[in-house]
Amino acid sequence: MRLSPRSILTLFIATATAATVTAGAPMSAGARIGTPEPAVAQAGQTTPVWGECPPVAPDGPPRDPRQRCATLRVPLDYRAPRGRSIEIAISRIGTARPGSRRGILLSNPGGPGDSGLDLPSRLAVVLSSEVLDRYDLIGFDPRGVGHSTPVTCGLDPMRLFTLRLPYPAPDGGIERNIAFARDTAATCAEHSGDLLPFVTTANTARDMDRIRAALGEPKLSYFGLSYGTYLGAVYLSLFPGRGDRIVLDSAVDPGLVWRDMLRGWNQAVATRLPDLLTFAAERDAVYHLGVTPEEVRRTYDRLIAALDRQPLPIPGGSGFDGNALRESTRVGLYFDGFFPLMAELWQEIAAAVSGPTANTVDPAVLARLNRLISATGAAGGGTAQTPADNRVAALYAVLCDDAAWPRGMALYARQVAADRRAWPATAGMPSNLWPCTAWPSRPVEPPVTVTGHGPRNVLILQNTRDPSTSLASALGLRAALGRQAVMITVDQGGHGVVGLGSCADEAMNSFLATGALPGRDRFCPAPSPADAAARSTPLPYIPSAGPL
Repeated sequence: MRLSPRSILTLFIATATAATVTAGAPMSAGARIGTPEPAVAQAGQTTPVWGECPPVAPDGPPRDPRQRCATLRVPLDYRAPRGRSIEIAISRIGTARPGSRRGILLSNPGGPGDSGLDLPSRLAVVLSSEVLDRYDLIGFDPRGVGHSTPVTCGLDPMRLFTLRLPYPAPDGGIERNIAFARDTAATCAEHSGDLLPFVTTANTARDMDRIRAALGEPKLSYFGLSYGTYLGAVYLSLFPGRGDRIVLDSAVDPGLVWRDMLRGWNQAVATRLPDLLTFAAERDAVYHLGVTPEEVRRTYDRLIAALDRQPLPIPGGSGFDGNALRESTRVGLYFDGFFPLMAELWQEIAAAVSGPTANTVDPAVLARLNRLISATGAAGGGTAQTPADNRVAALYAVLCDDAAWPRGMALYARQVAADRRAWPATAGMPSNLWPCTAWPSRPVEPPVTVTGHGPRNVLILQNTRDPSTSLASALGLRAALGRQAVMITVDQGGHGVVGLGSCADEAMNSFLATGALPGRDRFCPAPSPADAAARSTPLPYIPSAGPL
């Protein structure tokens, strides 16, 4: 048997968009650049007309039948608010008890580049009845994404999937990455050059305020996951009087946008990987990977080395190589529920690389892994309405247009070489160059400075061993928000806190329902085995395992 190219591709197109990013820097330009006005009076603003939502992707989870959708038009460039406009797709699940309604709970699932149109359907599963009574749940596809006016780079999803996130060659060389970055930046400019400079976090935050105003609300409450934590922090900094109750789950450090945030994956992955090694060692009778975490790590390193030397063949593809295993393993660290499939994948590869033909990995293993990741909303390319590469293109747009990247290639080569020695699990990928290095445009404004100037209305939730947005990253956001926020840290691994049975669930639901924040920062143990068992699959809104 040989590896299924479709299963692997779906996995990696998705993973190239999971994971987290951050930002922050000089000055807040929002008030002087096209700042939306408080509720109602905006030129050309109309009340949304709610109707049927676009059809879900064939492999996507069904949405709540209560969810309705609409579109708004917003300025492409808020510096020219009466110029060209673009569409923003929004969704709503109305409050369960209109008489108890407090307002709207807007949400974002992360990415950047992830669709949020169906997030209300997914949050409705994990929010308490008291919260559902008090809010209309509002989702949206951020500008450039999905059913909002989409961007594309014209990338072929069947090619170069291990370069979407910039893994260097097995010998550490970055020549392929340089070529990919230049080619991709050029094709992005060719296909979406008029849109790309304005697909930024700051402009998405301004779009959020247009949504708030169009719905006639003086303030908005917000739930943001991963990259969505940075988006929420930027919104609060641009519009400090318009945030009501804000929950930020798995936090991005606003002072690290974007390259330094990505470089944080080195330590984040190294901190989380022992959880997977321990899982496999405790089940050596099943997986035969080693009886101790150290033995399992040696097995894993042996598999990586074997695949670096000789990739397993993929029909019509370039092969399942060491970088493919590195990236699928990085994705597998996002949630404990992925561990059995990751151990099974390692077991299958171990059999394949030691066999006489080195091509016997069961594609059903990869298919099961892909289905589990798909259940989080991470997988899937384009639909009939969106380009196949939309998520990757939107990811690149935000990373490259929020903040400028260094242009000198020598810097990347040095840092990749150093990180390969210090952090072998990630092989230098987090410090490597992205298409941003050759991006055709420079940022139209500096990153927004995130501050704590506002009421005490932010709840930050963070795992201690998050493989994407690390605890150090969350502490960076906590420091930036100061007295405006309180933080709950949960002693568990994985990306995404809410819904796993820890004390964070109760705190979040209580805060959204009543406004009561904990008096000070708290540290919580991991949920009990019984609570963890009740969450045998990832929550519906856990982000893709790509950036953030």
